[in-house]
Amino acid sequence: MKDRFLRACRREPVDVTPVWFMRQAGRYMPEYRALREKHSLLDLCKNPELALTVTMQPLRLGVDAAILFADILLPLDPMGASFEFAKGEGPVIHEPIATREQIDKLRVIDPDESLGYVMSAIRLIKREVDVPLIGFAGGPFTLASYLIEGGKSANFAKTKKLMFGAPDAWRALMETLTEVVRLYLRAQVVAGVDAVQLFDSWVGDLAPADYVEYVQPYARRILRDLETTGVPVIHFGTGTATLLEAMRDAGGTVLGVDWCTPIESAWERVGYDRAVQGNMDPCALLTTRPIAVKHAQRVLDAAAGRPGHIFNLGHGILPETPVDHVRAVVDHVHAAGAS
Repeated sequence: MKDRFLRACRREPVDVTPVWFMRQAGRYMPEYRALREKHSLLDLCKNPELALTVTMQPLRLGVDAAILFADILLPLDPMGASFEFAKGEGPVIHEPIATREQIDKLRVIDPDESLGYVMSAIRLIKREVDVPLIGFAGGPFTLASYLIEGGKSANFAKTKKLMFGAPDAWRALMETLTEVVRLYLRAQVVAGVDAVQLFDSWVGDLAPADYVEYVQPYARRILRDLETTGVPVIHFGTGTATLLEAMRDAGGTVLGVDWCTPIESAWERVGYDRAVQGNMDPCALLTTRPIAVKHAQRVLDAAAGRPGHIFNLGHGILPETPVDHVRAVVDHVHAAGAS
């Protein structure tokens, strides 16, 4: 297996900077859109053969890691919170959480039983790919926000109202979600993934003191437990410029950095004993290949060739991104030399 990505996660020397992209398999690829004309998103996630196909699609671009094709909300349905992906609206939770009674009804699931199709997909993919496979799960705050808001949210008002106003209910919800995520990621490691990423995508909406009080203990429990498996553990969120030290203290062997924080200052703040991942603005891929390459080089210059840099975007590839711009960035990062 080509282990450039894993070596960088461990801050070991590499021949060239490894690169992969969040949402590297998705709507910007014509072959993915062709599949979506025949299958729903959940169908793709729940059919291991289709998940294999989608996971492998971006590997033709030369990326150094594959990421399992799945969705962070998959554990919610077997927990007792059904949802759907509404056309043009994204995820919709059928019965958003508003009471302690609803929280107490949520189940801690056995991931091998309830999400066995994910484990089957991992085993299939591992037989086919020659690059490391990244597994992932949503972070407890991010999952809680979907459960409470009923879908995407601009300001997380309902979530924060529960968090601030009903701390016992919040604690019960986070305890359940934390155990589900911990078990789910451990099951992925047992099934064969080579690294895991915790997508606590929306914690950047929290004040630092609130993150430390209401989220950090639960993220720490997940991340520190996963670190004992020996696989690299990536900790990621967006809008986290004020939370970097607190996220570092929560755990993770690699810290994901979004595009709003210069990677050189982020690395200095979290410490050079951590690898960092990021952090090009996804919108730079929408322009032209020369502009995209310019932005990629800016990230490489900021990383300064220090061991432990994994090139990525600061969040996922946007659906309208030209595929050849993605390939141009991959080729440029590899051609720019070792990190």
